[in-house]
Amino acid sequence: MTDFLNDLPDLTLSVPTQAYLEEPRGRYQGRGLTVAKPATVDAVAAVLTRCNARGVGVIPWGGGTGLVGGQVSETRDCVILSLEKLNRVRDCAPGDATLTVEAGVTLAEAQAEAAKVNRLFPLSIASEGSARIGGVLATNAGGVNVLRYGNARDLVLGIEAVLADGTIVSDLKRLRKDNTGYDLRHLLIGAEGTLGVITAASLRLMPIPAERSTAFLAVESPKAALNLLADMQGRLGESISAFELIHRQGLDFLAEHFPAMRHPLESRPDWMVLVEIGGSKGSAAAFETALEAAFEAELVSDAVLAQSDGQRQALWDIRETIPEGNRLTGSISSHDISVPLSRLPEFIERAGVAVRAIAPDARINCFGHVGDGNLHYNVFPAPGRMKADYVNMRGQVQTAVHEVADALDGSVSAEHGIGRLKVGDLERFGDPGKRIAMRAIKAALDPNGIMNPGALFDGAPLG
Repeated sequence: MTDFLNDLPDLTLSVPTQAYLEEPRGRYQGRGLTVAKPATVDAVAAVLTRCNARGVGVIPWGGGTGLVGGQVSETRDCVILSLEKLNRVRDCAPGDATLTVEAGVTLAEAQAEAAKVNRLFPLSIASEGSARIGGVLATNAGGVNVLRYGNARDLVLGIEAVLADGTIVSDLKRLRKDNTGYDLRHLLIGAEGTLGVITAASLRLMPIPAERSTAFLAVESPKAALNLLADMQGRLGESISAFELIHRQGLDFLAEHFPAMRHPLESRPDWMVLVEIGGSKGSAAAFETALEAAFEAELVSDAVLAQSDGQRQALWDIRETIPEGNRLTGSISSHDISVPLSRLPEFIERAGVAVRAIAPDARINCFGHVGDGNLHYNVFPAPGRMKADYVNMRGQVQTAVHEVADALDGSVSAEHGIGRLKVGDLERFGDPGKRIAMRAIKAALDPNGIMNPGALFDGAPLG
């Protein structure tokens, strides 16, 4: 069925293996006609041109790490367009503080390239070893450093992309200011491959902090965590790069599945914060002074301050292993929400009441990037029970949690995107005017609906 692609240069075709037909949470089992691996942007354009002419769907595939089913289709056989061979570093310009890479470069590889010229590419997520730049930008990934450096879109100066009809958009200028009409960069970033395929990007690089400090702290409550954040921001300014809220339930899961991983604190508090700062010389001393003030103000009751890179990494390993502990436990329902900072404690309280009204014995692991208002709010079976025991409650739990987030002026998708998992949520909770505009843009740029069909939109006509 894909013979029309056989004669294209710089293109490898193969039968889809399981790696291309599944996603990390195992909720979708995908379908695919073939895996197309172009090695050049011209090959990407040729694939899209021919698929568009025949109405064949195309699913852009990066590292397959997305958590909302954006990389798989259960209902339509599509060409899986893998960006793995578009993996070159095109340019590194430390004088301009930019790095231009193709979409198949992994996030970890981009970070390493920046380090070679004594610069920092600060975007950091748990899957950075396998997540590729194309997918990272298509989903506008967030991660642990959003508080200081912003989301993925804030770290991109220009992109190269191919639209549904094969048109190549080449806009890789390394400019901070370019006011020349519509900003297609920001239209395509976060579009989850529904408008075109990002093939390369010019990324912003940052100075490597002269000093970096990391601490694991015990706090009384989420409200206390926010008070601590405000106090530290007042003392340390924008040097705070990460401020992660962690609940004891997450560490209990780690103790169950990774018994060799030590709890960092002598106490066993219900709520903890992992905070990291980076700045000029003297910032480490300023951080220690801020910690002393936090103890005096009773904002912190226990603390571990990393004394080496190894200790720092051990603290971060705890935070980055929590999602794996969750996966091994098996969630009833997982949520990626954001609310205004001031309403985070209210969300946690109200969501807990709503969940336990449906599943009284469920366990809740609430953790995440509290510094930017993003929580991963996950619900798990009681000890000794399986998630299958709650299969009839999953939809109710998800709706209840999302209703609380929406009622507090929040979002039901903070950083993971919509994909296929949350299409119904977007229809229910999204602004009607925004949905109309999105459909109009989709219809204009992809009138045949070939780009990642089923992601972001339901099956209704786009026009």
